[in-house]
Amino acid sequence: MSAPLRLTDENGLKALIAESHVAPVLIFKHSTRCSISSMALNRMEKAVPYIPFRLVDVIADRPVSNHIAEVFSVHHASPQLLLIHRGACVYEVSHLEIQPREIHAELSSLQ
Repeated sequence: MSAPLRLTDENGLKALIAESHVAPVLIFKHSTRCSISSMALNRMEKAVPYIPFRLVDVIADRPVSNHIAEVFSVHHASPQLLLIHRGACVYEVSHLEIQPREIHAELSSLQ
């Protein structure tokens, strides 16, 4: 799998929301300073290689990270995984709760 697409600004978030009306989209909020975040990202890349996701670097792209929390009414965390479907966050987990099996189940429930 190629590297996840970076989500770096509000225009990218608007495009992602529009895309979520066609197919579910995953957002992974990642801190390059956190070992748990690195572990969760590695787990995502290895265990869910066929599911594309957007990566938000919460250090480098703090404004869009904060905007995501506002738009979807979720508490900011990192690492954090959000499943966006039809413009809404339908699933949100953070830290060690980020488990590929549950992500697969959530995605399957939307089909």
